[in-house]
Amino acid sequence: MSAEQASHESHASTRLIDAYARGDTEIAADTLWALEAHLEACAPCRGRLAASVATGAPGVAALVDTVRASLEPRLDAAVPMPSRRYRPRWVSAWVTPVMAPWLAMIVAVVAVALLLDAVGSTAFGAASPELLIAPVLPLCAVAASWSRGLDPAHELTASTARAGLPLLLRRTTSVLAVVLPVLLVQGWLTGAMTVAQWLLPSLAFTATALALGSFVGVTRAAAGLVVAWGVVLAAPAWDAGRVPVLLRPDQLPVWGALLVLGIGAVIARRRAYSSL
Repeated sequence: MSAEQASHESHASTRLIDAYARGDTEIAADTLWALEAHLEACAPCRGRLAASVATGAPGVAALVDTVRASLEPRLDAAVPMPSRRYRPRWVSAWVTPVMAPWLAMIVAVVAVALLLDAVGSTAFGAASPELLIAPVLPLCAVAASWSRGLDPAHELTASTARAGLPLLLRRTTSVLAVVLPVLLVQGWLTGAMTVAQWLLPSLAFTATALALGSFVGVTRAAAGLVVAWGVVLAAPAWDAGRVPVLLRPDQLPVWGALLVLGIGAVIARRRAYSSL
């Protein structure tokens, strides 16, 4: 059964379920991923798997029964934890538990840049502080949304059947949904930058970070791009008091091409994200 067959409503074959129950190591990685994702949503196939384990792998069934018999008395005697504040399931599917402080920090950075522009700071010369940070600001949140050190459940999340590119794209979308409107409002309030000057570079940087992340990890890729932007373009522009050359309107085709290349690389490397 192919990955496409397992991801649809059709049920998994008996042969594949039996091989999975036996722990067959010859099952292809994409087929294994698709089967586990299918089992999450298909109760009949989970029932067939349980029956297959009982008949084809009695040692596993015996081990599960032993563990259950050992845990049940402890679970009955355990003190229940106080219920947490209600959180819809879709929130956990789109953001990590630690994203709120980081998004708040990014919004605070935007507010500081807005304050500098409002008081007429001359430290940046003709280069608006908002314009210098806007292209790479989403990268900070993207890096935080998929950081091993910032997400206490990273290993558990990354090992699930539905991890990989879909989860990464959901978290990236949630980041952009917060950061981009803030930058849009900031640009509208100050008039220091037009949407065309920062929106396309922001999207191009994000796509490039995701593409490079398939090789070196998303956090490393995002951090590297932020440092490269600061050292190569932002710092010299600040020192010279002028707008970076790459943020001028005539450079938009370059950013558009970079965005297309980044999206193409993400699509071409889509299978690599399940092993990050």
